[in-house]
Amino acid sequence: MTSYLVDLAYIGIASVQEYLALHVLLCLIPAFFLAGAIASLFSKESVLKFFGADAPKYVSYTVAAVSGCLLAVCSCTVLPLFAGIYKRGAGIGPATTFLFSAPAINILAIVYTAKILGYDLGVARAVIAITLSIVIGLVMASIYERNNGERKSIKTFGEEKHAHTVWLFLLLLAILVTPEIFPTWNPMLFIEIPLILITIYVSLKWFDRDELESWMGETWFLVKQITPLLLIGVFFAGIIVELLPAEYVVEYVGGATAGSYVIASVSAALMYFSTLTEVPIISALTLLGMGKGPALAMLLAGPALSLPNMIVISRIMGVQKGMTYISLVVVISAISGYIFGMYII
Repeated sequence: MTSYLVDLAYIGIASVQEYLALHVLLCLIPAFFLAGAIASLFSKESVLKFFGADAPKYVSYTVAAVSGCLLAVCSCTVLPLFAGIYKRGAGIGPATTFLFSAPAINILAIVYTAKILGYDLGVARAVIAITLSIVIGLVMASIYERNNGERKSIKTFGEEKHAHTVWLFLLLLAILVTPEIFPTWNPMLFIEIPLILITIYVSLKWFDRDELESWMGETWFLVKQITPLLLIGVFFAGIIVELLPAEYVVEYVGGATAGSYVIASVSAALMYFSTLTEVPIISALTLLGMGKGPALAMLLAGPALSLPNMIVISRIMGVQKGMTYISLVVVISAISGYIFGMYII
């Protein structure tokens, strides 16, 4: 028994070593710097102001659906932001659009999904999450906002926008995607090294010391918060591949039946995924035979919901509204996975 557990531990460690060799230098490190820049240099308040009564609906829903990229929130940090904008006057439609979309299109999560699970799933996760968030928001608004009274304007503070943040974002994004465009070392380094040097130069030129310290502080915070949990997820994902019979995975979430999408969506909603840990776990399941459709259903439902998350949402909105939102997320995630699976297989 002891030797068996030791063997499993070695399998988990081997998975971590393989992961570190393949993905850290050219994937996670640039992504952490990008997410840190977004978190520190982009004004959250300048985004949140678009959720108030003064904003046209097409603006509030659009901003709510895409703001996760700019706010760099995870499934945990989105809850206080959601509570704040909801209590301060945002309509339930834009608020729930933001609640679903923000953790789903976290820049780290999208990049990592594309790198590990493939660009088809990475792009589908981002595009479908944005689309479904608007659908969910419109449905919630049509049910609950008709007699909800007047919405209030949302007062915001500190809306100053740095003139160079967009250019920095594009430079960091270029550093992140260059290894995918040029997979061989010589041409990749020929472009990557000058991009890094230019980014360092303009960062020192454009931003003052406090801004740079804030950026590095946010980056280091994300590294400390996410990396240990991510490595634990990779460790246990390697063990899952060894222990879980492939025939069970194929039978229940192989993508052959409509039930597999429901199982994937419901199980993801009930589980708690720390930021990014859903990716190595789903990657392990795909190696065992999980279909790409159920994988997408898990990627959509997992970041948006968990048991603790459901309790908080129900307390903020009330049980009826909370259960409606939860049901919409589970059902629409399953349907989206089913449609994606039909076209991708």
